Amino acid sequence: MKTSTPNNQYAEANNVLIIIVSMLLGYNIYQEIYHPEKSNLLLCIALVALTSVMVKKYGTKTEQKDKK
Repeated sequence: MKTSTPNNQYAEANNVLIIIVSMLLGYNIYQEIYHPEKSNLLLCIALVALTSVMVKKYGTKTEQKDKK
């Protein structure tokens, strides 16, 4: 039975972060359009920038080694 360990331990965390930030950004864009007083778009823009930096630094794909 083959088992492999990912080289990039941050890849799964980055994927979860992308999903959460995407949902928050979509929700806040909706709020900005229909209920501007409830919107917190500036915070979401900061989260998008942070996510972008994390993805560029650590990546989103896990690299697996083939063990023979």
